[in-house]
Amino acid sequence: MNTALRWPVRAASLAAAVAAWHLLTAADVRLWVRFDRLPGPAEVVREFARQVQHGQFYADLAQSLVRILTGFGLAAVAGVALGMAVARSRWAGDLLRPLLEVARPIPAIALVPVAILLFPANEQGIVFITFAAAFFPVLVSTRHAVQALPTVWEDAVRTLGAGRLRVLAQVVLPGVLPGVFGGLSVGMGVAWICVISAEMISGDFGVGYRTWQAYTIVDYPGVLVGMAAIGVLGWGTSAAVELVGRRVTRWLPRAEGGPR
Repeated sequence: MNTALRWPVRAASLAAAVAAWHLLTAADVRLWVRFDRLPGPAEVVREFARQVQHGQFYADLAQSLVRILTGFGLAAVAGVALGMAVARSRWAGDLLRPLLEVARPIPAIALVPVAILLFPANEQGIVFITFAAAFFPVLVSTRHAVQALPTVWEDAVRTLGAGRLRVLAQVVLPGVLPGVFGGLSVGMGVAWICVISAEMISGDFGVGYRTWQAYTIVDYPGVLVGMAAIGVLGWGTSAAVELVGRRVTRWLPRAEGGPR
């Protein structure tokens, strides 16, 4: 598709969804779901206009962003480091992999009781849950990316006299970057799911807490404003991760017409 047409098509897609939402709620359609109880776009826009006039809206956005960036940043560093260690070291694999594989199936949101017991403040517990959510996708993607590297690459560099550190810096790390950023992209999405859930359960501030509070007082337009804010924040942070990934791996060959 022509690049000049891509943004109009995307805007038209969103506009069509909003128009369908308006028609279904305005007509009080009741099929398998009940649109007669769902606020329409106009109500949500009015509630959004009201919220943006108050500093609490921006404080909640900032609080959720701080939590997600802190937990995700820690998970990115730990996931890449441990993923490479487990994949390249037999001793590290034998020591750490059983523990990691037992912990990996546990949903991060199920760690809320553990976080409450371990950490004295809700803030630390929510960051821990966010970290746990993003950590395993990054770890697993990094491990698989390292194991998938052609051994001939490393052998070729070693024959030229390269040591262990040079192999890591010039062969392993560049070679696993596409897989690492795939894991980072997935991890960001999972982290948003869990940080919002944690804010709803045990938070005092943040978009998730404010959305749940709106639900408890039957403020459904406020709920949808919160949902929209979560969607925009998640989209923005995921797009940022993908943009960094494309910039870092721009030396890779791209498919014809693919993103750059």
